[in-house]
Amino acid sequence: MSRIPILSVEEMTVEQRRVYDTVVSGPRGELKGPLMAALHRPELADKWQQFGAMLRYGTSFPPRLSELAILVTAHHYQCALEWHFHEKPARDAGLSDDIIEDLRLGRTPTIDDDDALDVYRFSRELHSLSRVGEASYAAVLDRWGVVGVVELTALIGYYTMVAMTLNTHAYSLPKGVRHPFQPLPAIERS
Repeated sequence: MSRIPILSVEEMTVEQRRVYDTVVSGPRGELKGPLMAALHRPELADKWQQFGAMLRYGTSFPPRLSELAILVTAHHYQCALEWHFHEKPARDAGLSDDIIEDLRLGRTPTIDDDDALDVYRFSRELHSLSRVGEASYAAVLDRWGVVGVVELTALIGYYTMVAMTLNTHAYSLPKGVRHPFQPLPAIERS
């Protein structure tokens, strides 16, 4: 159960319905997850869905590498629903079961493909350090150019926003879906 209401099509204003129709007629085919929260502010939802569609479907990176960066982000934020939405697309795009399982468990995966290794290192460093070291930055820059570095950074930032939105509003996993991560330790309040 989400902390905020999930609007049904019948409850939507004209503007909310316009955004909804745009999303479901596009490459996503449905409106779910963080866009359901953003839909409470239709202008935000519209810009969000445009930004997200461009980053997910229109970058220099093949889906396998985009989904790798998304799974690194989902694990970093322990966002079960983001993981759930992207585990199958990652597998379908060619990310191996071993890499996916290592990511889920928080282990450093064995990656033989230089493209994937560069994306993994860049993503992990950005999350772990809030910046990217020279070697990882140079590797992505050399392989995909300035546009690739900008796109990968934006992709990771976008899915960070997705994870924070899903976690903040407590979006639940679908019924019968197992939580993918180990429970985090409780944070003590001072």
